[in-house]
Amino acid sequence: MTASLGLLAAFVVLMVIGTPIAVALGFAGVVGIWIGLDAYALASVGTNTYNGLAKYPLIAIPLFILTGMIFERSGVAKSLVTFASALIGPRRGGLAVVAVLVCLMMGGMSGSGPADAAAVAMVMVPSMMKAGYPKPFTASVIAAGASTAILIPPSIALIVYSIMVPGADLRALFAGGVIPGLLAGLAIILPVLWLSRRHDFGAHEGTERPPLLKSFIGAVPGLMAPVIILGGLRSGLFTPTEAAVVAVAYGLFVGTVVYRNLTFAGVYKLFVDSAVTSAIIMLIISLAGIFAWAGATLGTFDATAAALLALSDNQWVILAVVMVFLLAAGMVLDGVSIYLIMLPLLMPVVSAFNWNVTWFGVVMAMNIAIGQFTPPVAVNLMVTTTVAGITMESTFRWILWLVGSMTLAMVAVIVWPELVLWLPRLLGYRV
Repeated sequence: MTASLGLLAAFVVLMVIGTPIAVALGFAGVVGIWIGLDAYALASVGTNTYNGLAKYPLIAIPLFILTGMIFERSGVAKSLVTFASALIGPRRGGLAVVAVLVCLMMGGMSGSGPADAAAVAMVMVPSMMKAGYPKPFTASVIAAGASTAILIPPSIALIVYSIMVPGADLRALFAGGVIPGLLAGLAIILPVLWLSRRHDFGAHEGTERPPLLKSFIGAVPGLMAPVIILGGLRSGLFTPTEAAVVAVAYGLFVGTVVYRNLTFAGVYKLFVDSAVTSAIIMLIISLAGIFAWAGATLGTFDATAAALLALSDNQWVILAVVMVFLLAAGMVLDGVSIYLIMLPLLMPVVSAFNWNVTWFGVVMAMNIAIGQFTPPVAVNLMVTTTVAGITMESTFRWILWLVGSMTLAMVAVIVWPELVLWLPRLLGYRV
């Protein structure tokens, strides 16, 4: 018990004082091993650091990060905005809906909420401001829309989940996230339209609709990315990891040959920036291996799960408690870190109630998505407010509407698990 308390206390203290998440995970694991075992057991630190990374499916993470950056900088976002504008047409609140639709489309390429938020905000913030939308509202809409990237395949967080949870099929998780992702997008669009019309936002939107066919042709290269990824997985042509390689090759072709916005220097910078981002995530994953081994060896995770299960024998009560914890974590941490920290604690609970692992993974992702635009930290909102040049506090009036609406969508996914499981079953995946 003393070692378990030391492990958890060290992690909490390090997080509170602002230590980077990777260092907090690794150092807390070392503290737990030192207290609960002995100095000789510290020799396992290097092995567990390596074992945290030595997993073939993890290769997909840096490749999908690179894919997202390629599409972000190759001009795809701009072509998708034109296509979405042609679909929606000139109407009150139309540009706000366009922003959400583009976030959904970009989510099928980046797999990362902050990357999605940055790409869309750079394009949409100036045009929405010109049309009469206030900056806080614009930043709120884009931050909420970008949160769907954690649900729409290829989701980096779901890749991590599939690696950490035995029996979880990544293809089923990708397919399972599609309907909840679209439902989350709808849950954002409805209040956005209502707020825009109630407050007369977008009064200066243009009256011309871009040509639908021309804009569609221009957007086809970008729209084909998720089709290639999911189509290849469904046909068995390639594995999820191989799909990431194909996505990178296709993205480079689109950026250098089709749109011709990527120069040699631009491609080089893409590789450098994606390597830096990937290194951060991989460092977190590797040091989380120490934390996970220490917690499992010392019995910390089992004890924590037992304490949680002792609160009630009603699965809905326990699920509500878990959702509150995840939402709180989502406000201050990124999705990958939450999966790495919380899954070892939660999997005994999932097993105790025999919850479907595919359903739980998607519900967990949806909860984390809400946290990505819920203050006080809210990584997506931090990105969009920075681009818009405003404070996060100025968005509270608008963001709470979107948090409430998307929470209702998550409740629907919890109550009706088939919203997650129907499509994977239809495609023949193991759920």
